[in-house]
Parts: sequence; C-alpha cells; structure tokens
Amino acid sequence: MALLATLDLWEALLLGLVEGLTEFLPVSSTGHLLLTQRLLGLPRTPALDAFVVVIQLGAILAVLGLYRTRVAQLGRGLAGRDPAGLRLLARIVLAFLPAALFGLLVERPVERHLYGLWPITAAWALGGLLLLALAKRGPRPADDEGGRGGQGLAALSVRGALLIGLFQCAALLPGTSRSLAALVGGLVAGLSLAAAVEFSFLLGLLTLGAAALWKGLSHGPALLEGLGAPALLAGTLAAAVAAALSVSFLVRWTRRHGLAPFGWYRLGLAALVASLLALGVLEAA
Repeated sequence: MALLATLDLWEALLLGLVEGLTEFLPVSSTGHLLLTQRLLGLPRTPALDAFVVVIQLGAILAVLGLYRTRVAQLGRGLAGRDPAGLRLLARIVLAFLPAALFGLLVERPVERHLYGLWPITAAWALGGLLLLALAKRGPRPADDEGGRGGQGLAALSVRGALLIGLFQCAALLPGTSRSLAALVGGLVAGLSLAAAVEFSFLLGLLTLGAAALWKGLSHGPALLEGLGAPALLAGTLAAAVAAALSVSFLVRWTRRHGLAPFGWYRLGLAALVASLLALGVLEAA
C-alpha cells in the first residue's frame, strides 16, 4: 500500500475540517474530501482513502458528546434497563444492516469506477433536485418530534427502519451523501424532520464507526508508519471540532429553513465543479 509520507500536518487538519463539517450535512463528505484532495494535488492512494475514513472517528466523538443523553438511553437499553432504548437501538441496527451487507459486495467496483469528479458532480446535482422536491412536498421546517410534520423516533417501525436502511444503500455512491439518504429515508418512513435528523446522527455512529474500525484494522499500522500519529491525531481532532459545530448548525437550521438551501448548495457546487472540469482546471480522474 502506498504510504502518505508527503501529507503535511496542515493538509491533515484541512481534510479533518472538511470531513467534520460535511459528514452530517446532506452534501456528501466523500465528494467534498475527493474535491479537496484534487485541489491540494494529493494523489488518490489506498492509504489516503483509509486516512479520510479513520478520521471519521472525530465526527463520531462529536455526536457522542452532543447526544450523550440519547446514547446513554441506548446503553441502558442494551443492558436491559430501558425498553424504549432497546427498541430504538434495534431500529438503528436494522437500518445499518442493508448498506453494510450491500457495501461488502460493491465497495471495490464503486471505488474503481465511481470515484471520479464527474460521477460525484452528477450525484450532487441529482441530490440537490431531490432536496428541492422534498422541500416543496415535505414537512414544514418548524416541525418538531412527533409534531404535525411527522412522527417521533418512538414511532419508527421495523419496516420504517429497513426502509431507511435501503435508502442508505444509495449513499455508497460517492456524492450522494449518507446523511441525505438517511434523512430522505426517515421522511419517507413518516418521521418528522427533527426526528429524521436525529436518527441520521445515531445511525451515523454505527455506520461511521464500523467503517473506521474496518479501515483502521486493515491499514492502521501502515498509516501510522507512513503518516505518523500526529497527522492522524490532528485530522481526527479537527473532524471532531468541525462536526460538533456542523451538527449544532444543522439542528438549528432545519428548524427554521428546512432542507431546500442544501439543495441549492448542491446544485451550485455541481455547476461550479462541472465548469472547472469542462475548462480543464480540474482533472476528472
């Protein structure tokens, strides 16, 4: 595996910031990270791919801290002391399984053929159009959990959890966004926007944790040897700080403005990157 001896500490910090800021927003962290790598002139290597997955641990730490009360409820449920917590935990696991199993089948073909900027740009545009369509037909920005815009997490059924999991499979395509897939799946399953946002955070703990653990076990020693602990630590801490700010922002923003602005952002970014690709400023591969 090619090592990343040329990755500077400021580059590790920048990648961590990009990861943390975009992981829980419906804009695709993978797409933003790949775009950032192109702009920095960093070649795509297995080591760099592993690095940007492992630093997701920072985003996990941010959600664990911000949602510690809900996470504690899940822990009590696992210990058999909170039936509601156990029920919610079961729903999270159900939503995790489809994408986890499907990902094992398509991970290599997707990385081989769809990690170029043109497929990512197309996914940004399609996701933007989807968000704008949902904004016209979906719940009001100000809905709250269990309010008139939809149901709360306690009402999520087994069928609804599996539906969210099937939507998550689409997030395996770079540029789609895991957060977008979970949000859309939650809304289709009947959740309020607030509940769908929270469920996407909780589901992300399991999804991101499994991915980081897999990459860490596979490439951790080589990454430490090639990059050194400071770069990995810097990237992870930057992701944690940025994710904490991003999660807080998303919760406040969706209460007032809904998801439409993210749709316009995706369309604008897709148009910009497509223009740079067409002009030859950016390389597609």
